[in-house]
Amino acid sequence: MTFTIRQATLEDLDAIYEIEAICFPESEAASKSSLKARINAFSTSFLVAEQNEQLIGFINGAVINEQSIYDELFADASLHNPLGHYQSIFGLDVLPEFRNQGIAAQLMNHMIDLAKQASRKGLILTCKEQLIHYYEKFGYENQGVSQSVHGGAIWYDMLLTF
Repeated sequence: MTFTIRQATLEDLDAIYEIEAICFPESEAASKSSLKARINAFSTSFLVAEQNEQLIGFINGAVINEQSIYDELFADASLHNPLGHYQSIFGLDVLPEFRNQGIAAQLMNHMIDLAKQASRKGLILTCKEQLIHYYEKFGYENQGVSQSVHGGAIWYDMLLTF
């Protein structure tokens, strides 16, 4: 499958919002205003996958100094610290009809490469229990149940260090 990965722009906002609503339950999905704030605050770590001028997925996250994600990060893009040590991953979204084709893995590997180029210490994310094994394939280590209660779910802190 051929597709490109590039930085998100505000022109992508409607498509990004639609993908987010498909990929996450309403209680966990980012609002359109939150996604807009993220694009504005950290466009260098908000990447989209595009095929034939259609967005098919994206990955995004702020840069912070902490080794785990806390709930305020999801709502407040101003907490992004471009000089921070850890690249967070807030979401890795791929439209259902494009899953299992390596798109999510390429988005993740692209974000890992960007974090290395920026001399970050690593990446952090939270995931549900059934996805722990997926992220371990990239070298993330399970740090246990997260203090995040975003969307009322049980999350696990995952840490990838360089």
